Amino acid sequence: MSEIVVFGAGGRAGRATVAEAAGRGHRVTAVVRDPARHPDLGGDRVTVVAGDVTSGEDVARLAAGHDAAVNAAIRLDLPSVEFLPVATAALVDGLGRAGVKRLVAIGIGTTLESAPGVLVHDAPGFPAEHRAFSLGHLAAVEALREADPALDWVVLAPPPTMLDADAPRTGRYRIGGSAVLSDAGQRLFAYADLAVALVDEVDDPRHHRELTAVGY
Repeated sequence: MSEIVVFGAGGRAGRATVAEAAGRGHRVTAVVRDPARHPDLGGDRVTVVAGDVTSGEDVARLAAGHDAAVNAAIRLDLPSVEFLPVATAALVDGLGRAGVKRLVAIGIGTTLESAPGVLVHDAPGFPAEHRAFSLGHLAAVEALREADPALDWVVLAPPPTMLDADAPRTGRYRIGGSAVLSDAGQRLFAYADLAVALVDEVDDPRHHRELTAVGY
């Protein structure tokens, strides 16, 4: 059994991760900005707390005593290029001070390579409004690449397709490299299976340093 802190626990991926981890017998600290907005998030093995993922002080305080952290936080009311790099820097700082060596973060498939040296969001015709969001995720990855090597981190990016919040949990996925899996765009990918992969990575740290694709 592990002690896992999940930042951004109130979102779809965060909720799925909390449920998956608690269902496996782990103890989970679910971090949200306002616990009053998530009255159904707590439960057996789950403690809901207030915290700001962009604050290194909050991260250090809330992560202390945990074995690993999962970051599922995103702000749709702020540009991702402003929010995500700042949140990542705070996580690196706070986890270091708390002595937590393992971070599993959710990425986005549009930052993966569609061809050698070509990211999905750099392909001709990619929508500009989606590219801005993707660039924020890429900046977060770059911040991790520059982090203290003592932090064992991995970014799990679902394929560049729609994620389905209601699809049943199958528990099946594949781990690829930094390129999009060949069949990644052929079907919806379930948030529940992304959560399975995230918790698997918490259970089995392997010092990844590359962006990783998750798909069926």
